[in-house]
Amino acid sequence: MANHLGSCLCGIVNFEIQGDFDSFYLCHCHYCQKDTGTSHASNLFSHSATLVWRSGEEAVTSFTLKGSRHNKSFCKVCGSALPCTAIKDVLVVPAGCLDTPISIVPTARIFASRKRGWDKELISVPTFDGLPE
Repeated sequence: MANHLGSCLCGIVNFEIQGDFDSFYLCHCHYCQKDTGTSHASNLFSHSATLVWRSGEEAVTSFTLKGSRHNKSFCKVCGSALPCTAIKDVLVVPAGCLDTPISIVPTARIFASRKRGWDKELISVPTFDGLPE
């Protein structure tokens, strides 16, 4: 069983995930694009892991889109995406909020038909280790 640590951008919220992830989806649905401001969300899912808030739980808030199962938990101070327990029996953890490495690789891209046009040929875009000069 693995343990993973995570936090928000401002550092007020810190948490631990106790257990393993079942899947890792890159979701290209319209809701996830709006949530992230980019082409996809990168979320880890677990039916057995436990979420433990280590600090800042009072700064965590959630939004559920009416008429859907789509939910986003985030820090009220900095807006960083945080783990969500709103879907019954499933813990959803945005991969980018983890501070410790994960060994699972993405399981699948979902809602791929909704992928943004500018995201289709990223392999040919120049890559830099930092800001370009």
